[in-house]
Amino acid sequence: MSIGLLAPPWVAVPPPAYGGTESVVDQLARGLTSAGHRVTLFATGDSTAPVPTAYALVEAAGDRMGLAEIELRHVMHGYEALAGCDVVHDHTLVGPAWALAAGHDRVVTTCHGPLEGDLRHIYRCYGKRLPVVAISNDQAARAPDITVDRVIHHGIDPEQFPVGQGEGGYLLFLGRMTPEKGAREAVHIARAAGRPLLIAAKMREPAERAYFTEQVEPLLGGDVVYVGEPAIRHKLELLGAATALLNPIRWPEPFGLVMVEALACGTPVVTCPIGAAPEIVTDGTTGFLRMDIGALVAAVHRIDEIDRAVCRETVTQRFSTSRMVADHLDLYLDAVSR
Repeated sequence: MSIGLLAPPWVAVPPPAYGGTESVVDQLARGLTSAGHRVTLFATGDSTAPVPTAYALVEAAGDRMGLAEIELRHVMHGYEALAGCDVVHDHTLVGPAWALAAGHDRVVTTCHGPLEGDLRHIYRCYGKRLPVVAISNDQAARAPDITVDRVIHHGIDPEQFPVGQGEGGYLLFLGRMTPEKGAREAVHIARAAGRPLLIAAKMREPAERAYFTEQVEPLLGGDVVYVGEPAIRHKLELLGAATALLNPIRWPEPFGLVMVEALACGTPVVTCPIGAAPEIVTDGTTGFLRMDIGALVAAVHRIDEIDRAVCRETVTQRFSTSRMVADHLDLYLDAVSR
């Protein structure tokens, strides 16, 4: 089968650092190719995924993220470049609208964000005309008025994630520097538990910098250290050496790839039972699901009860690239046969 993957124009594929959607697209490209299919990726010119790649933008447009004219130019050229594919899997927001307007068929799309607000209205319309993929059951359940063709959890290649032993002795916060990700709460939990904390976070947007300056930076010092936004290799080292990933999210996150990445390194996850977290973390087996600060502190004290080998095995069995690829191939075959 000939498969076109249309990535957003904001971050290269694979991402040099933070970039959940782009990591998923990269894994799909590699996994589908390994399964014997012909993959063409339309991304940005600085992408390095090992598949044939076309582009309109020489570099990722992260500094202009969200500008309609940038994304529309990108997707218009994308559909021209992918016109000969049996199916196009669109990971952009604007792309499906252009595909429908221009008469492109055999298109499927994944919503990587929360199905609420304006996105809810957009994907309600998309769901009437083409297959929409949700990335968790929780994401789909929050918008029952949207026709979701199927739920497909993200996957990663476990072989790219070395297993660590937690030898660093610290808790790790890894994500975006935003209130909903819970960096400030992570500091309070770690301090109350008497454990050192490393904070590794993306902090490029003005709102992210403001949150850090006002809410997180005043708490740093001693046993709490901000180490910046890690590149891929550094991220893997941080995850493997961590005693646990401390992920006190404050919002119903549609998936949460960082939790899967931690588990792949054998690192348990302490998080909140909202969003997709209960679909990823099994309470008492691969980590703990607790809602309030006191309960999260108590969970940190129990982290030695978790078997790191079981954490790794969970990813192999449930969140691998091969499983994600198989699920998507079923979707593509259905789309081609309609």
